Amino acid sequence: MTLPGSLDEAVAALAAMPAAVPVAGGTDLMAAVNSGLLRPAALVGLGRISEIRGWQYQDGHALLGAGLTHARMGRPDFAALIPALAAAARAAGPPQIRNAGTLGGNIASAAPTGDALPVLAALEASLVIAGPGGGRREIPVGRLLAGIELLHPGELIGYVRVPLLHAPQTFLKATGRTGPGRATASVAVVLDPARRMVRCAVGAVAPMPLRPYDAEHWVASLIDWDGERTLAPEALTAFGDYVAAACIPDPVPAPEGLDGGAALTGQAPGDGTLPPAVLHLRRTVATLARRALGRALA
Repeated sequence: MTLPGSLDEAVAALAAMPAAVPVAGGTDLMAAVNSGLLRPAALVGLGRISEIRGWQYQDGHALLGAGLTHARMGRPDFAALIPALAAAARAAGPPQIRNAGTLGGNIASAAPTGDALPVLAALEASLVIAGPGGGRREIPVGRLLAGIELLHPGELIGYVRVPLLHAPQTFLKATGRTGPGRATASVAVVLDPARRMVRCAVGAVAPMPLRPYDAEHWVASLIDWDGERTLAPEALTAFGDYVAAACIPDPVPAPEGLDGGAALTGQAPGDGTLPPAVLHLRRTVATLARRALGRALA
């Protein structure tokens, strides 16, 4: 394993060994290795790069090092800065995972259940990518997660740029068991009073976080941004249903005479209804979205 001392040294090591894999906490990497999904020819360790293990303020944003651990982001000083990301970090798993796993690793692995991902999507964060020769480029996190932008050979995620909104934000998730675990669904809600916007992202129900833009615009139009910013329970419930329906839509009924993949869903051909498991997931998302917005407004 190569252990560079700076971000540029790590990029140079990756350029010199194209088959090498970068590793920080190794929580996702070692799971892939142990399951036989990955056999890296070489490793470039990022644990000695101090410049990416903290954060700094820059033009109304927080520039977060990709090496920040979940445990560090869960502390009170960070929670005062970006509350939803701190909540996601505290929910990222048992202590051994939180102590090792990093923000950059959560993004690079792009697992649908990554707890930080819906928060970063709702915050409309961007990534500062380090490349060969000291080069830097910046891309929206959503474009990387959607596969629209990809890391080039020899590039690394160096930093995450997050706007500091100084407004309420929440993160909630549901798991299949009690205690820390992988999300079956997660929701981040961020208020942006300066732009009179509500931003919401839903995680774990699709390969990437989903933004229900129509639901965001609708509920933002109901909020008295110059007053108490409260909503009636009926409006919160409607928002939750709106978000859930946008992220888990009803299936399109199959044309008459075709089964439309009924064997995969357990549906009667062309009935257009959701199977029980998917219906339960939709209800879970609706509940999370309703509660997340209610807590943010409170």
